[in-house]
Amino acid sequence: MCGITGWVAFDTDLTEEVPVIEAMTKTLSDRGPDAGGTWIRTHVALGHRRLAVIDLPGGAQPMEARTPSGTVALTFSGEIYNFQGLRAALEGSGHRFATRSDTEVVLRGYLEWGEAVAERLNGMYAFGLWDERHGKLVLVRDRVGVKPLYYHRTSDGLLFGSEPKAILANPRFARVVDTGCLRELTGFTKAPGWSLWKDMHEVEPGTVVTVSRAGIRHHTYWRLETMPHTDDLPATVEKVGALFGEAVRRQTVSDVPQCVLLSGGLDSSAVTAVAAAELRDRGEKTRTFSVDFAGYEENFRPDELRETPDSPFVREVAAHVGSMHRDIVLDSRALADPALRRAVVAARDMPIGLGDIDSSMYLLFQAIRAECTVALSGEFADELFGGYAWFHHPAAREADTFPWLAFSNAYTGDRTEMLRPELRRELDIGAYVADEYRTAVAAVDHLDTEDELERRMRRSSHLHVTRLVRAMLDRKDRMSMAVGLEVRVPFADHRLIEYVYNTPWSMKADGGREKSLLRGAVADLLPRSVTERVKSPYPSTQDTRYAESLQRQVNDVLAEAGHPLFEIFDATWVRGAAAQDPDVVTGRLRTGLERVLDLYHWFDLYRPELRLG
Repeated sequence: MCGITGWVAFDTDLTEEVPVIEAMTKTLSDRGPDAGGTWIRTHVALGHRRLAVIDLPGGAQPMEARTPSGTVALTFSGEIYNFQGLRAALEGSGHRFATRSDTEVVLRGYLEWGEAVAERLNGMYAFGLWDERHGKLVLVRDRVGVKPLYYHRTSDGLLFGSEPKAILANPRFARVVDTGCLRELTGFTKAPGWSLWKDMHEVEPGTVVTVSRAGIRHHTYWRLETMPHTDDLPATVEKVGALFGEAVRRQTVSDVPQCVLLSGGLDSSAVTAVAAAELRDRGEKTRTFSVDFAGYEENFRPDELRETPDSPFVREVAAHVGSMHRDIVLDSRALADPALRRAVVAARDMPIGLGDIDSSMYLLFQAIRAECTVALSGEFADELFGGYAWFHHPAAREADTFPWLAFSNAYTGDRTEMLRPELRRELDIGAYVADEYRTAVAAVDHLDTEDELERRMRRSSHLHVTRLVRAMLDRKDRMSMAVGLEVRVPFADHRLIEYVYNTPWSMKADGGREKSLLRGAVADLLPRSVTERVKSPYPSTQDTRYAESLQRQVNDVLAEAGHPLFEIFDATWVRGAAAQDPDVVTGRLRTGLERVLDLYHWFDLYRPELRLG
C-alpha cells in the first residue's frame, strides 16, 4: 500500500521542475513511510511513497520496463490478490520477472494486455502508468473505489495524486472552493467524481483515464450490472459463504504482521472467524483489535443508533476464535485534543465534521500500526447486504431521496442549520440533493420480473454500493494510511458484490431480518449471540466532558470574530450551541460544533480562496 502522484505536461520541461514533483511526493509520506522515489523525463514526472507489504526488498517504485519502442513506467498503490495466477499466465506468455511483487505483475500485465489489464485484476488499487511508446498517461482505479485517486486537468496536461494534498503541492493548482464545491460537502450524496476543490476530480471507480496530446479519455471497465438470480435460498447462502470465504483467504497473504479489526458485530466477526481458520491452518495466530472508550461499557446509554456496547461481543468472539486480542481504550481528553483534530483534517484534506467518529479511528489505527502493518475490516457488508436501519424503516425506504438522508439522525439530518442564512439560500441543498438523486436512480437497470418492492430495494442497494460506500471506504483509507496502516476489505470483492447485488431482497431480508443472507452464510462460524445481534454502528463517546471541551474550543474560535469560517457558519448559531448545557450537546448540536472546529483547522492548514455567491 502506497501513495502515488504525477505530472504530465506536454509543453513544459519537467526536468526543470524536480523540486515540485518531490514536494508533491513528500505530501504522501504517511501513506508510504518505508521508501520514496521519483521518475522524471521531459514531459512526465511520477512520484511514489511505499508501504512495503509484498516482496519487501523487490517492490521499489516507480518501476519501469524497457521495450524496443520505448519505456513504460508505473507508480502503483494497492494490493492485487490474484497476482500469483496472473504472474503464472504472463510467464507462460514469455515474460520474465525480476521481483516477487504484485507491482511488476501489473506492469508486465499492461505490456501484455494494454489497458485491459484492469479487467483481470482482483484487488484494491490505483495506479498511474506512462507509456512512452504511445506518449500517453494511463490512470486506473479499482472497481469499487477502495483506493483513492484524484486529478486536475492543466492547460498542457494533468496532475494526479492519491490524495488532494499531492495536487495542492503544485503551485499551478489554484486552491479555490466555490459554492458548487460546498453543495456536495453539505448535501452528502457522494456525487461521482466530486472533490471539495474546484477543478479537481476523483477518478471514478472502475474507470481508466487516458491522457495524451489529443486530450483526455474516460473508459468504464466495470459497472454494477443487473442480472437474473437463478439460485434458490439454500444455494444462495452456500454461494455467499464460498465467495466471502475465498475473498478473506486471498486477503490474508502478506509478508508483514497482520490483524483483524473486531467490533463484535456480524461483519467484523465473520471476517475474524474466516481469517482465524485460514491462519490457523498455516500455523499462525490471529491478532484482533477493537476500539473502546474509558467507562463506556459501564455507563452505556442506548440511543437512536446503538442498542448495546460492543465490548461483551468482542470478548466472546475473541474467545471463540482464540485470537490474541487487544482493546484500544481512549479517554475524552485524548479525543478532544486539537492536535488530533488537526491531524484528522489533514488526513481528510477537508472538514467532514465527524469528530470522534474519525479521531478515535485514527488513534485506533495508530496503536495497531505499532504492532501490525495490515488489517482486515468488515467494511462494505452493510451496504451490500442491507444492514443499515434505513433499509428497513418504511418512511426512509419509500422516500424519493437517498435513504440515508431520509433517515434523520445526528449525521444525516439538517446539515445546513448552522450555515449563514444567505449561504443556505445560495446552496439550495434541497434542489441539489433532488437533482443528484434523479441522476443516481437513472443509472439503475431493472428486471421486468421485479415487483415494486424489489425495484425499490434494488434502487436502494445500487445507491449504497455506488454512492454511500465510497464515503465509508474513503474514510477508512484516509484514517489508516495517515498512520501507514493498510486496511483490506474482503466484502468489497467484486465477485461477491456482483452476486449479492443481484440476489432478491426477499433473500437478503428473509423472515424480515436485516442481513439474513449473511447471517445464514456464517452461522456455523460464530456464537449465536453475535449472529443474532442487531446492527450497531461504529461507537462514539458518550462522555459529557468531551462536549464540554468542544464548547471551550468553539468559544476560543468565537473570539476571532473576523475568521473566514464565519463566511460559512452563522455566528449566532455557533454562539448559541457553545452556550448550551453540555448534557444536551448531543446529536446534531454536537455534530455542528465538530464541523465548526474542523473548518477552523482546515482554513489554517489549507488557506483556501473562497468564492461564494
